[in-house]
Amino acid sequence: MIKEPPLLTIRKNFPRPTAEQVAAFKDIPTGFICDALDGQAAMNSSVKPIGSGRDIKCVATGVAVVAENGPAEILATMGAIHIMQPGDIIVSSVHGHTNCSAAGDRFCGMLKNKGAAGFVTDGEMRDYVGIVEVGLPAWCAGLNPNSPYSKGPGRVGFGAVVAGRYVESGDIIVADGDGVAVVPFARIDEIIAKLEDIKALEYELDAKVQSGFCEMPAIEEMIADGRAVVVD
Repeated sequence: MIKEPPLLTIRKNFPRPTAEQVAAFKDIPTGFICDALDGQAAMNSSVKPIGSGRDIKCVATGVAVVAENGPAEILATMGAIHIMQPGDIIVSSVHGHTNCSAAGDRFCGMLKNKGAAGFVTDGEMRDYVGIVEVGLPAWCAGLNPNSPYSKGPGRVGFGAVVAGRYVESGDIIVADGDGVAVVPFARIDEIIAKLEDIKALEYELDAKVQSGFCEMPAIEEMIADGRAVVVD
C-alpha cells in the first residue's frame, strides 16, 4: 500500500430514524420483521444471544452504529462508544474472525453506562460472568478469552457485512432469542406499514391454532387442481 489509511475514520452525522420510527419496532418478533422484508432480514445463525440467553434477557431494538474493525481488532468499537447515543446498538464487524474476543464486560459496562440498547458482533466475546452482571443484551458468535488489539485501521458510522447481512449505520436493529434482524433505513416506513398486516394475520392464525385448527388448505387446493398427486 503506497499510503497508509487513517487509524480510525469516524462518520458521526449519519442519517438516523426518528424516535417514533424506532418505537414502532419495539417488542416486534424478529420473525415478523423477516416476513415484512420478504423473508430476508436476519444475520445468519452464527450470531446468537450470548450464553443462549440463559442468564440475560436478550431482546433489544435500537439504531445501528456500525463499527467496522479488522480481524482481532476493537479500535472501531471504541470509536463507536465515543459517538453513540442512548438507545443505540453497536454492531461490531470483525469480518467473522474467531479465536479472539471482540468485547468483554468492561465494554459492556461502558455501553450500559451510555444507555446502549445492546451489542452485536460477528466475533466472540469474553468475561461472561461480568457481562451477566452488567445485564446488557448481547449477540455474538461464542465465547473466547483471547485478547484483541486496538491498532486499526477501523471505520465507524458507515456500513459493513455482519454475519452475511449488510448493516448501515442508521438502520434499525431488532434482536431477540431467534437472532438479529436488520431494517434498512430507506425502508423503515414501508416496513412499519407492512407490519400492521403481518401482525393481524399472525395473531389471527395464533387464535385459530389455539382453538384446534390443524388443516392445510393450500395442500387441499393443490390436490384438487392436480398440482399435487396422492399415490398411496
